Amino acid sequence: MIFSKIAPLPTHRYVLVDSYFTHKTPCGFVEGMWVGVTSIPGRAWGINIILRDGGALYRNLPPHSIGFNTENFGWTLPQAQLWDCYSYHFTIVQSPILRGLRMRAKVKGELLTGEYLFHVTHVDDGWSDSPDQDKEFYFIKLDNGRLTIQPTNRITFIDSSFIVNDNLPELKLSETIYSCE
Repeated sequence: MIFSKIAPLPTHRYVLVDSYFTHKTPCGFVEGMWVGVTSIPGRAWGINIILRDGGALYRNLPPHSIGFNTENFGWTLPQAQLWDCYSYHFTIVQSPILRGLRMRAKVKGELLTGEYLFHVTHVDDGWSDSPDQDKEFYFIKLDNGRLTIQPTNRITFIDSSFIVNDNLPELKLSETIYSCE
């Protein structure tokens, strides 16, 4: 399904929200249910939350405003997301094969581990039609309790039943459009 500007998550997630981003008088971390994402070109992904206290829907929180525990709340936006959104139109995929799979993500030069949540890709724009510009955004629940959103050239999967070693070969950028006619 293709969404415009806003979409529901494949499955909701319980998170903690830094009330600095939501309350006139910040009160530390508050509980929330992450229910959706927003894509506006030139901006970070918007995180849409229902706050437990009062039930308000708070939209377009930056991805560094939420976490999965109270650790590491000094997280920054460049750690949470590498590229801005570049279209209003996108699709969300939660691969049943990848769901819950362990991952590594290169975040600001540091290799961090976490769990695959889902991934998102923009559609119906010039960048998505160009193989060297098209990006998928992988939403990863890191072991440090934070969210990071990374493109495919910054992630690897961990599956000891299939992957034989951690030595990633140097791969080339996909720049070719293939057609059989």
